Amino acid sequence: MNLSIIIPLLNESESLPELHSWIVRVMTANHFSYEVIFIDDGSTDNSWKLIETLSAQDPNVKGIRFLRNYGKSQALHAGFAKAQGDVIITMDADLQDSPDEIPELYHMITDQQYDLVSGWKKKRYDSVVAKNLPSKLFNWAARKTSGVQLNDFNCGLKAYKNIVIKNIEVSGEMHRYIPVLAKNAGFAKIGEKVVIHQARKYGTTKFGMERFINGFLDLITIWFLSRFGKRPMHLFGALGVLMFSIGFLSAGYIGFSKLFRLYHHQHTILVTSNPWFYIALTTMIIGTQLFLAGFLGEIILRTKNNEERYKIAEKVNI
Repeated sequence: MNLSIIIPLLNESESLPELHSWIVRVMTANHFSYEVIFIDDGSTDNSWKLIETLSAQDPNVKGIRFLRNYGKSQALHAGFAKAQGDVIITMDADLQDSPDEIPELYHMITDQQYDLVSGWKKKRYDSVVAKNLPSKLFNWAARKTSGVQLNDFNCGLKAYKNIVIKNIEVSGEMHRYIPVLAKNAGFAKIGEKVVIHQARKYGTTKFGMERFINGFLDLITIWFLSRFGKRPMHLFGALGVLMFSIGFLSAGYIGFSKLFRLYHHQHTILVTSNPWFYIALTTMIIGTQLFLAGFLGEIILRTKNNEERYKIAEKVNI
């Protein structure tokens, strides 16, 4: 099979028939063998009924419905697990991503041997204040932190080799950072393509300003996981030793100072009256706690079990 097209969605019933027809038209024109996997992330409208109807009419259409809204990352995870194509395309269901971009993305993977190609919505039709400016700041921070030189981490239109999506773990809200996850997994050839961005035709956006706050928090998380996810003791242990050493040296300074005063028959004060006593006590406690955090992190890492992160209510053609 040439292509698996994975489309997570939430309340996009108005867009689905048009999107499906558009995809079929592009696939037929390019003679692709394909599957379209719709993941209904807890829609409350008629989206799932439409997916069932489309799957009955077109055997290439498959569907997964979550019991409730779990988020885009979980939807992509479910789609990645079922995808069978040599090349995987992800796109949004709101018609802002153009299926006409798919053939070129496909050939960038197969002919130019990219591991991953990310779309770049160079010209956007979103609100400048609500999306464009925060997105530019977010992308700048992501480039600086991750080392992956992409202009648009948030673009939902991406193409992957099958081996890439089978070897990365998308959890939490990490869908924004799939290129970073791919790089950390060893897939270094990451490309970018300018893609058409269209104004939303139906409904309203499902994302608000909070996604950028969450995005920055996730960026810190992925930076930590990429550097210390497999060895938390290297960070917490080192910080713990540093803090404990500061405390130990402070305590030594207090003891030396008291002995010096006694030796020279000078007036001495209570140890608890010396501010260095509290610095020593605090830093030694913090150092011990950090060391224990690293130790517990190592134990959890070695004993954790993979937990089910979402519940699937129904499937069609899968």
